[in-house]
Amino acid sequence: LLYVIVATGNIREDIVQAVAAARQGADVIAVIRTTGQSLLDYVPYGETSEGFGGTYATQENFRIMRAALDEVGEELNHYIRLCNYCSGLCMPEIAAMGAFERLDMMLNDALYGILFRDINMKRTLIDQYFSRLINACAGVIINTGEDNYLTTSDAFEEAHTVLASQFINEQFAHKAGLKNNLLGLGHAYEISPDIKNSFVYELAQAQMAKEIFPDAPLKYMPPTKYITGDIFTANVQDALFNMVTSITGQRIHLLGMISEAVHTPFMSDRATAIENADYISRAMADLGDEITFKKDGIMSKRANEVLDQALELLRNIEDVGMFKALSKGVFGGIKRGEMNGKGLEGVFLKSPDYINPFIDLMKVELEEVLS
Repeated sequence: LLYVIVATGNIREDIVQAVAAARQGADVIAVIRTTGQSLLDYVPYGETSEGFGGTYATQENFRIMRAALDEVGEELNHYIRLCNYCSGLCMPEIAAMGAFERLDMMLNDALYGILFRDINMKRTLIDQYFSRLINACAGVIINTGEDNYLTTSDAFEEAHTVLASQFINEQFAHKAGLKNNLLGLGHAYEISPDIKNSFVYELAQAQMAKEIFPDAPLKYMPPTKYITGDIFTANVQDALFNMVTSITGQRIHLLGMISEAVHTPFMSDRATAIENADYISRAMADLGDEITFKKDGIMSKRANEVLDQALELLRNIEDVGMFKALSKGVFGGIKRGEMNGKGLEGVFLKSPDYINPFIDLMKVELEEVLS
């Protein structure tokens, strides 16, 4: 699935760009939220035309974009998927809005808000459960955010933290009723191009993830950290990323933009990205099935090393507990305190008489759907 982003701040302009991207060949349109919305403890209302670095996630904006994509999808005879973002202080509320307005994917990571938005860990872990239960009932694919770890730490040295987080996200998702076919576990092509065999290591990481999570529609993110503004080099880096995607069969393919680190993409930038990805996926359609990997080769050794380190990290987390592990900065080198962060005032100890009928009702409905 070719996945592209629109982020103008004005939902009507987003529609123009999303429709153009669909006609150019995109399968998934993600509308990035305005800067700071994840820190609002409420959901804005109605259609919006002003945003910074993105567009407000509101139920009306969801409805308008879904209608526009349905219209162009009918024209193209191709269903276009819509994605938005659950992370922040309103995870369940935005998940519910997405369910009402027929979104297909939502960014929903168990740890992202803690690490990258300084939201209290108790608040985030409570909210991710309820929001994922809603996603599960609505059949929405969740996308997780492990790629973000590689923007704050070294992708080669910390690759095992991505895998460990994928395991954690998988288990939290299963507890909320999400099945493997709805788990868009994230990872990214972010190893420095200056490292010898960087492509080989990226291929090893992607193949490893595919083999460990064979039934999950993995979300593979493009290079961004080492994109310098040189559009010609960026196109080559994106081509290598597209090759790994094609060879290893990554399902959700977030396209890199040649204008990364320069400006918000033009419509022509998306067209170039889609053309690049289409050419490589067509030219290498069956290459992955033709490849076998040396038992003691660079790739096998690298995959085993990353897996061993991930298991060691998970055992350490088990020993000290999740909260203490997060306070030590095991993911992305970011340290957070158990009693710190935004939203803690919204966390209460349950009364013995507490009841939430929605959770029980949704569990029953989910069991009926799955059966």
